[in-house]
Amino acid sequence: MKKVITYGTFDLLHWGHINLLQRARELGDYLIVAISTDEFNDIKNKKAYHSFENRKKILESIRYVDKVIPEENWAQKKDDIIREGVDVFVMGDDWEGHFDELKEYCEVVYLPRTIGISTTKIKKDLLKVK
Repeated sequence: MKKVITYGTFDLLHWGHINLLQRARELGDYLIVAISTDEFNDIKNKKAYHSFENRKKILESIRYVDKVIPEENWAQKKDDIIREGVDVFVMGDDWEGHFDELKEYCEVVYLPRTIGISTTKIKKDLLKVK
């Protein structure tokens, strides 16, 4: 079985997230999604609308996702890859080059972002509505 892993906050879920999850799943037989905990988001100065537990519940309901685990710090990726027996690490191409050191442990793939949508864009568009 070929295992794939990806990471993110996955707040304000949109079709760009779904495209990433679908394409990541197509690279293997089993998709693990590591989502940033609320505490880790605080460290990153990132504010999520939905709590970790609610984001986890949403992701677990998506057919492409087989397992959801917490991302608690920047450094855990190597340990997750080894512990979960991961074959492919996937991130959006806006992170290209940032995780190349993981190539020692598995294949690293940077997928193109979906054009025209992002959580940042949604937040900006909602502010314009007021």
